[in-house]
Amino acid sequence: MLLLIIAVLLVVLASALCSGSEAALMAMPNIRVRQLAEEGGTTANILLRLKEKLDRPIAAIVVLNNVANIVGSIVVGGIATEALGSAYLGIFSVVLTFAIILFAEIIPKSIGTNYAELISLLIARPLSAISWVLTPVLWAFEQVTRFIGGEGGATAADEATLRFMVREAGREDQIEDDERDMIIRVFSLNDLTASDIMTPRTAMTYLRANQTAKEQEDAIKASQHSRIVLVGDTLDDVKGVVMLRDLLISLIDGGAMPEPTPAAYVRLDMPADELMRHFLPARNHIALVRGPYGAVHGVVTLEDVLEIVVGEEIVDETDRDEDMQAVAMQRAAR
Repeated sequence: MLLLIIAVLLVVLASALCSGSEAALMAMPNIRVRQLAEEGGTTANILLRLKEKLDRPIAAIVVLNNVANIVGSIVVGGIATEALGSAYLGIFSVVLTFAIILFAEIIPKSIGTNYAELISLLIARPLSAISWVLTPVLWAFEQVTRFIGGEGGATAADEATLRFMVREAGREDQIEDDERDMIIRVFSLNDLTASDIMTPRTAMTYLRANQTAKEQEDAIKASQHSRIVLVGDTLDDVKGVVMLRDLLISLIDGGAMPEPTPAAYVRLDMPADELMRHFLPARNHIALVRGPYGAVHGVVTLEDVLEIVVGEEIVDETDRDEDMQAVAMQRAAR
């Protein structure tokens, strides 16, 4: 009877170790593994290699788990027949099945999921060695699965899945509400284009290049913009962009129009995230939105893009109105 108990415990323990290890590896976030590896941990680097090609270590665990279950069941069944006789073998099988389900599957997987980092680091080295020893067997399995399932593998999580994960993290208080909202707004950068966030040409603030600063003094003093577009006879004849501070200096010095800087142009359909990459390296905060035939459709700024992420208007101490884009459009409508 003692031999039977020892055999059952060994089978359940082996299966439990495999189930818990598999659950821990699957639950361990890749980003956390990379963070640990960058901090210099040797074990973390081994774990990172396992996670980068997860199919092989998982296959190794599955092989060991099945060996433990199949061989263990045969051995335990033989010992149980000798110890209990055929009359009690059916009852013993039911009890053993219940024990394996509870103590070798449900509980270990729950522990593996809850303590994923600790368990993953503990099993990284032995699992790496086991995967190396089982390389021929695992390679054979990989060829069979590739033949049956094709070359395609699991794809990375798409945007809808990531949005769902962020919302769930907010519901479970893993991240703050404002963090959740900002992350979701970041996803919208790729959904919005320059035409969605620009100030249209009918509401643009601009000055005439063929007039002096003195002649346009009232417009300059009334402007809440730090950069103003300078145009010729029409809005499509853009001469450049002038800084408000240079215009004010020109008014003090006599009223001549300052030299403009070249204007930057972006496409109507340029996504907002691409706009961000356009503005920052060029150290430019304003661009004219141009259509396919060269006509100016409006103006867009770095501030317009950042407001998508922040979720509200960005104002400073010099702004008299919170939403200057709306004010400009109301003025154009009037």
